[in-house]
Amino acid sequence: MNNPTELIVFIVYLLAMIGIGVFFFLRTRSGGEKEYFLGGRKMGPWVSALSAGASDMSAWVLMGLPASVYALGLGQVWIAVGLAIGYALSWIFEAPRLRAFSIVADDSITIPQYLTNRFKSKSHSLQVVCAVIFLVAYTIYAASSIKAAGTLFNTVLGVDANIAMYIAAAIIVAYTFMGGFSAVCWTDFFQGMLMLGALLLAPIFAASHLSGETTQITAETPAFFSVFTSWQDIVSGLGWGLGYFGMPHIIIRFMSVESQKSLKRSAKIGITWTVLILIFAVLVGIIGRMYLGFDQNVSDNSLVFITMVRKLFPSLISGVLLSAILAAAMSTADSQLLSAASAFSSDVYKPLLRKNKTSDNEMLWTGRIVVLVIALLALVLALNPNAGSIMALVSNAWGVFGAAFGPAILLSLFWKRFTFKGAVAGITVGALVDILWLIFLAGTGIYEIVPGFAAGLLAAVAATLMDQEPGSEVQALFDKATSPENLD
Repeated sequence: MNNPTELIVFIVYLLAMIGIGVFFFLRTRSGGEKEYFLGGRKMGPWVSALSAGASDMSAWVLMGLPASVYALGLGQVWIAVGLAIGYALSWIFEAPRLRAFSIVADDSITIPQYLTNRFKSKSHSLQVVCAVIFLVAYTIYAASSIKAAGTLFNTVLGVDANIAMYIAAAIIVAYTFMGGFSAVCWTDFFQGMLMLGALLLAPIFAASHLSGETTQITAETPAFFSVFTSWQDIVSGLGWGLGYFGMPHIIIRFMSVESQKSLKRSAKIGITWTVLILIFAVLVGIIGRMYLGFDQNVSDNSLVFITMVRKLFPSLISGVLLSAILAAAMSTADSQLLSAASAFSSDVYKPLLRKNKTSDNEMLWTGRIVVLVIALLALVLALNPNAGSIMALVSNAWGVFGAAFGPAILLSLFWKRFTFKGAVAGITVGALVDILWLIFLAGTGIYEIVPGFAAGLLAAVAATLMDQEPGSEVQALFDKATSPENLD
C-alpha cells in the first residue's frame, strides 16, 4: 500500500456515496417507476445542472484530455471546444423543448418511450431498437468507467487493478440499485463539485511554482502551442459536440427538471460548470508539461493530474483531490446503468413481456435487477485486458449514441412534419453508418460520429418526406408542446 491516508479518504468518500443511496432507498420504496427513473420530475436547477455535467465528464476529463495536451500540445483542444459548444447548444435549444414534449407525450420517462409517444404510435419497434442500442452501448460505456476506477486505485494506492474494479462496481451498483435517479443525481451533484474544485486547484498551485518553462517547451517542441493542426483533428474534435443532442443519460436530466423556470437557471449553471471543467482540464495538461517536464510514463499512463496533485499537496488533501477521478468515473457509470435499466424495464419488459400488467413495486425491482446484470457484464468487459483503452471505449459509445439519437430527437422537437418512420430510419442509419465507419474508415482520421450524424439526419428527412404527413393528433401534440404556456 503506497499511502494509507489517501486510502482512508477514498473509503470515507465511498461510504458517503452509499449513504446517499440508502437515504433515497428509504424515500423511494413506495414511489414507482417515475420516481425511480426520473426522480418524479422534482430536480432543482443546481442538482440537475451538475448532475448532467458530471454524468457526462467521466474520468477522461481528469486523465485522458490532460494527458493528450501534455504529450501533443494545444492541437488537442478541439475536443474541448466541440464539447463546450455542443453542451451549450443542447441546454439552450434542446432542453426546454424536450422537457415540454416529454410531458405532453403521455408523461414519457425514457428517451425511447418519448420517441414512440411523440408520434402516437402503437408500434413498439422503435422502443425495442433503442433499448438494444442502450444495453449494448451502455455496457461498453460503463466498462470504461469501472476500468478507470481500477486504474486510479492501482496507480495511487498500489491496490490490484482487478480488485479495485470489483470494489468500484459494487459501490456504484449499491447506490444506483437502492436510490435510483434521485440518488444518482445527488451523488453526481457532490461529485461534480469535487471535480471542479480539484481541476481549479491543481493547475493554479502548479503555476505558482513555474519560472521559465514556456521557452524551454517551445524549444523542445515548436508546435506545442499551435492550435491549428490538421483539418481532420479540427472536424473530429468539433464533432464530439454532436453527441450531446442524443446522449440519453445526459438529456434525460432535461426531462427531470421541476419547471421551465428552473431549467433556465440549470442551463446557466450547467454551461458555466462544463466550460470551466474543460478549460482547466486543458490547463492541467499545459501547466503539467511545464511543471513536470516530459515523462514518458506520465504520458503513456495518463498520470499528469495524479502526479501533479501528489507532488503539490499533503496526503490528506491529495486524497480528497484524487477522489475527483473516482467521482468522474462513478458519476458517469451510475447514470449509464440507470438509463439502460430504464430503457429495458419501461420499453421492453413492461409493454412487451408483461403487457403493461405491472405494479409500481414490480417495475422498481425489475429496474434494480437490470442495473445489477448490466453492471456485471460491464465488469467482465472491464476485466478483459483486450477490451481497449478507456478513451477508446468512451469515444465508440459516444459516437453511436450521438449519430443514432441526435438527429431523430432534434427533428422531433423542431419539425412538425417529422414522422415515426423518419425517426426509425434516422436512428437505424445513424447507428449503422457510425459503426461501419469505425470498422472500415477509421484510417481517414475523421471521428465516426460526424458521418454517422450526417447520414442519420439525411435518412430521417428522406424517410419523412416519402411518408404521409402526421395525423391531426400528432400535429396537435406538437402545437401543444411548443405553445408559450409550456415553454415559458
